[in-house]
Amino acid sequence: MSAEPTLARTARHVAIDLGASSGRVALGTVRDGKLVVEVLHRFSNGGVPVQGGLYWDVLGLWREILHGLRLAAGHGPIDSVGVDSWAVDYALLDEHDLLLDGVHHYRDPRTNGVMEALVAAVGRETIYDTTGIQFLPFNTAYQLAAHERQAPGLLGRARRLLLLPDLLHFWLSGRSVTERTNASTTQLYDPRRDEWAWPLLRAFALPAGLFPEIVPAGTVLGEIKPEIARETGLEATRVIAPATHDTASAVAAVPARGEGWAYVSSGTWFLVGVETPRPIMTPEALRHNLTNEAGVDGTTRLLKNVMGLWIVQECRRAWGNVDYAELYAEAEAAPPGGPLIDPDDPRFLPPGPDMPGRVQRFCEETGQAVPGTRAQIVRCILESLALRTAQVLAQLEAVTGRVIHTVHVVGGGSQVHFLNGLIAEACNRRVIAGPVEATLIGNLLVQAEACGSIPTGHRRTIVLASEPLHTFEPGTGTPFPPDRLALFAGLGHPHPVQS
Repeated sequence: MSAEPTLARTARHVAIDLGASSGRVALGTVRDGKLVVEVLHRFSNGGVPVQGGLYWDVLGLWREILHGLRLAAGHGPIDSVGVDSWAVDYALLDEHDLLLDGVHHYRDPRTNGVMEALVAAVGRETIYDTTGIQFLPFNTAYQLAAHERQAPGLLGRARRLLLLPDLLHFWLSGRSVTERTNASTTQLYDPRRDEWAWPLLRAFALPAGLFPEIVPAGTVLGEIKPEIARETGLEATRVIAPATHDTASAVAAVPARGEGWAYVSSGTWFLVGVETPRPIMTPEALRHNLTNEAGVDGTTRLLKNVMGLWIVQECRRAWGNVDYAELYAEAEAAPPGGPLIDPDDPRFLPPGPDMPGRVQRFCEETGQAVPGTRAQIVRCILESLALRTAQVLAQLEAVTGRVIHTVHVVGGGSQVHFLNGLIAEACNRRVIAGPVEATLIGNLLVQAEACGSIPTGHRRTIVLASEPLHTFEPGTGTPFPPDRLALFAGLGHPHPVQS
């Protein structure tokens, strides 16, 4: 691979990135070996409670997407558009391609107890040996079982199931498929055979006809539908499935060189992992509850989902949406060596204004000093996330046999320099932070590759040429003494979100 890719022309691509709390429509311009990203439209997102359940406002998201596409059309011809989002959530369509139900939020309590029942019936080893996916109570497999329990017969009436980005691509292009990186998160996909796990679908009593063709990231789905072109002003724009799982797009933009690196996709969730050429579905990987999710170009993302900055986000909401910079500055000024939590304890999964109280109760129940101020609570959360990252890296090294010397932190959390320093100290490894907009960048560069706007295999070279990065070396901050590491190791206990 040459160091400097040759680009034939200026090209424009549009990424639609949907996160749990917000969405963006961004324009990516490829010119002179670099990618310039401009966010054209930002909009809020979140769960909508209805009759005891929790849903996404998918029609509201669609309205915002159309507005963003109109803004993009004002910048000139657009080569392509593609959508990424969080994983596992889906829509059910009837024979007329109309929504049969709302799109349920993965934090909807309807899945309580469902995973445990299905795992007991089918077998933990059988499920993992087929899918290689971390056991999480909101995986698509358990959501579908909950759907049938909640609304008997509804799955039988559905003609097709589309994960959220696939639904939006269907509305944009008219083609219904499932992109591989998101399919792999469902716990219904067989990574060895690169197809739906048909025996598991039968074991879960799920209708096989619901599940569309699986296609790889970078698949051209067709031109944007005429009615969407008229609505937005886009003409001859191709719809391309990028890595539709937002973490897969983020990992595609990790500015890594060589080997011996890991990544943390840092945001609402912490996704701590490595890139491997194939799935690792060994008994040791199962013991650590590691997940094998599909990446771009046939790679595998061997990782673990850690609860992440969601806990801080919910605390902030309880405190009246105080400025994040203020919260992190307070935490950095607070004394080190305070209490710790297990961020993957199930109590921290649901939303609610009592998140600060949950943190305090965990500390009290584990015999630690109870953090009383905002600063102490946030420092407790951040130190715990750093130590959990170190714990997962040790598991990844044990399972892969690799030595990890560099941790790339990408995504919104890469802006929290105090947290990046904590990760460097807890892991005793160099941390390279950035890019902040890794998901958008990965989405755009996969589209650009599919359109021929950049040469194949140069995504990370372009990121290195385009994005500022910050390095954090261990030993330059406050170290974590051995007794802190031992304290954290003793906090966890077996539960669905953790090993």
